[in-house]
Amino acid sequence: MNGPSEQRIDLQFDDNRLLPMLYGQHDQHLARIETQLGVSLISRGNVLTIAGPEDSAESARSALTALYERLRRGLPVGIGEVDAAVRMATSVIDPAGRDQALATIAKPDFQVRTRRKGAISPRSPTQAVYLQALAESEMVFGLGPAGTGKTYLAVAQAVALLTSGQVDRIVLSRPAVEAGERLGFLPGDLKEKVDPYLRPLYDALHDMLPAEQVKKRLDSGEIEIAPLAFMRGRTLANAFVILDEAQNTTPMQMKMFLTRLGEGGRMVVTGDVTQIDLPAGTRSGLKDALEILKEVEGVRFVHFTDRDVVRHPLVSRIVRAYDRHDAAKARSDTGGAAS
Repeated sequence: MNGPSEQRIDLQFDDNRLLPMLYGQHDQHLARIETQLGVSLISRGNVLTIAGPEDSAESARSALTALYERLRRGLPVGIGEVDAAVRMATSVIDPAGRDQALATIAKPDFQVRTRRKGAISPRSPTQAVYLQALAESEMVFGLGPAGTGKTYLAVAQAVALLTSGQVDRIVLSRPAVEAGERLGFLPGDLKEKVDPYLRPLYDALHDMLPAEQVKKRLDSGEIEIAPLAFMRGRTLANAFVILDEAQNTTPMQMKMFLTRLGEGGRMVVTGDVTQIDLPAGTRSGLKDALEILKEVEGVRFVHFTDRDVVRHPLVSRIVRAYDRHDAAKARSDTGGAAS
C-alpha cells in the first residue's frame, strides 16, 4: 500500500528583512512547523523549500504565507502566532475555508490594544468571532474548554475600553465554589479566603497593564475583583463586567448577576458546562441561561471547541482525550442502564 505522496514547494519572499522574524530566533519557528507538520523546511536566500506529504506541505505553505502577510502588515509573529497558523491550516480541510481561517492571522479585522501587550489578534476563527462580539455587543457569553482565550480576551477588551475612557471601571467576578471547598472553612481573613479563586483574573490583568497601573486602579476602585456574592443589590453603570467560571453559578445567582447591567455597561460571561463543581443535583446557572436567553435580542453566544485551544498543543490533545473518555463512558452507562 502506497503512503501519502510527497510534495516539494518553493516559497519565494520579496522582503528579506522580514525573514528573521518569520523564521524565528535560530530558526525556532521553522523547527516548530517541521515538528508539528512532519515536513522539511530549507531556506536559501529568499526562497524557502517545503518538502513532505502533500497535505502537510500544503498546510505549511498556507501557514507560512499567512505569517509572512502578517509581518508585512507590521504585526508581530511569535510562537503563539506560529502555533495558531499551523492549527488553522490543519483544522480546515477545504482550501477556501482554510484561507478564510488563516486570514484572521494575516489580516485580523478585530484586534484589542492594551498597554503591555500591544495589539492582541485572534488565534483561531472562533476567537475572531468572539472579538467581534466583544466589540459590538453589550452582553456576550464565551463558552468552551480551558485554554481557548475566553477570559483572557474579555479582560483585554475590558482594559482597552477602560484605558480609552469608553467605560469608567472594570468589575471582575467569579463564584467562590470550586473543588468542594467552602469559604467558611478556609483559613485567613476574607481577602485571603477569596484571592486564590480570583488569581486567574489578577494574572490576566497583569498581562495587560504594568503592575503599578494595576495596583493604582485597584486602589482607586477603577478595577474591582470580587466574588459573585458581592454583586447582589448593585447596578453597574458604565462598567465592563466579567463573570468567569460561570458554570459554577446557580440559576438564582446567574439571574442576579445578569440583572446588574446598568446604563452604558457591558457584560461578558465565560464558562465551560463540562466542568461544573456545584454539589450533585444543583443545576448550573450557565446551563439555565443558555436555554432561557437563546432568543433574547442583544445577547451573543460564542462557542469554543478543543480546536480553539491556544495553549500548549498538548492541552488540546488532553481536552480531546477527556472528551473521548467522557463520551465512551456515557455510551457505556447508557448501554448498562438499557440492559
